[in-house]
Amino acid sequence: MGKIKLVDVSIRDGNQSLWGAMQMTTAQDLAVAPIMDRVGFHAADFISSTFMAMAVRYHKEDPWERIRLMRKAMPSTPLQFITTGLRFIAWEASDYDFMRLVYRCLVRNGISRFMMLDPMHDESGLLTSARIMKEEGADEVVAALTYTISAVHDDKFYADLAAKCAASPHFDRLYIKDPAGILTPDRARTLIPAVKARIGKKPLELHSHCTIGLSVFNYLVGAELGIDVLHTAVGPLANGSSLPSATRLVANLREHGHEVDIDDHALQRMTEYFTQLAEAEGLPFGTPQEYDATFLRHQMAGGTMSTTRRQLAEIKLEHKMPDVIREAERVRAELGHPIMVTPFPQMVVTQALFNVMGSERYGDVPDQVIRYVMGRFGRPTAPVDKEVEAKILDRPRAREIEAEPPHLILEDLRRKLGSKLSDEEFLLRAVMPAEQVDAMIAAGPAVRRYNPLVRKITKALNELPANGDAADVVIDKPGLKLKLKRNGNGGATARA
Repeated sequence: MGKIKLVDVSIRDGNQSLWGAMQMTTAQDLAVAPIMDRVGFHAADFISSTFMAMAVRYHKEDPWERIRLMRKAMPSTPLQFITTGLRFIAWEASDYDFMRLVYRCLVRNGISRFMMLDPMHDESGLLTSARIMKEEGADEVVAALTYTISAVHDDKFYADLAAKCAASPHFDRLYIKDPAGILTPDRARTLIPAVKARIGKKPLELHSHCTIGLSVFNYLVGAELGIDVLHTAVGPLANGSSLPSATRLVANLREHGHEVDIDDHALQRMTEYFTQLAEAEGLPFGTPQEYDATFLRHQMAGGTMSTTRRQLAEIKLEHKMPDVIREAERVRAELGHPIMVTPFPQMVVTQALFNVMGSERYGDVPDQVIRYVMGRFGRPTAPVDKEVEAKILDRPRAREIEAEPPHLILEDLRRKLGSKLSDEEFLLRAVMPAEQVDAMIAAGPAVRRYNPLVRKITKALNELPANGDAADVVIDKPGLKLKLKRNGNGGATARA
């Protein structure tokens, strides 16, 4: 049995799958970074352009600063960035010069490993993006074979694509990416050997979500068939719609005779940190999932599911979730069965939301769906339904979009924003609302210290009634017992 390495996805993909990408802050990342660095992960799935936007929009934190601080705090573990190649934060595609600047800044600030996926599996886009990443200093570029179920995506399709990627000197590795968690162990036993037979000595990794409970078995099958690296999450950020628990996976792999060279004590401490953070912030814990065959139809990834639930809950319509899922299945079929990986799940589900909430189907259509139907994101796997296509394109907004340039063009954006900005600020202003970037800059450097235990105490104190007459106050909650006793000097003595 071979040696298996792990990639941790807790901060990025686990967070997105279970916590709607709303956590973590820079301080929360930094608090766990030294512990993570000792575990021995092959890499840490750290950030994406979506997460960079979230840092600016919701936390008023500079994502470039976050990368730099984490690189310094985790010198032994490569930080990973996942990208679709020609998009950075904005829905619109960008030209290669713009993306070259993106990759240059990411490498300069501390990203060394890139996961390159193209939802349309456009080999030209994959190969060109990988070349640019390498030219800009990336240490490791990994090609994604994004798994889905359709009449087109058979083992030969993936094996042929893998062979083309493996032939490129700019791809160091490949990985089978199963964002919806719909890969079965039986299919893994045919797919993995078919891919490995075509990629020579280049390593193959496996990334499979726990959405319907199959990934824990896929990982053992993958290890048996020569997978080199498995992607996992830790503590409350594992399971559910996230990825398998590193602790349980390591135990299972060793039980099956595989060697996993990690620091078990550091992994345990990392688990404890995320557990304390979830308890302090009131965040959900991922739990093992039951098999649900409906996912084989709608194929919605974990992050999309959690984000959609959160959005519906915010408008008091969480009970509409089953209707949205059913409508998403229908929309996906009408749009030509796009693979449900960013940015297409967001498109499909947003359109499904509009269809469920509106007075008529496709009465309202997001700009990104219009661009998709126009072919701005590539050629759909199957043709778009003709009636739906006509309904989407026969509207004034479609004609406005048709007149727009097909890409964000670096030279045009430089002229618009001026030449005095740093590259990093320029990139944010090129794709985000100016007021959000202004607010981030006004907020100043991010807070760098976070302790979940202290946070739990301060939250409990903030919940106390504004009544200063009580002699003693006792806070008794799961994991926290605190007694505040008034002393003779008018102050208070705390006992935990």
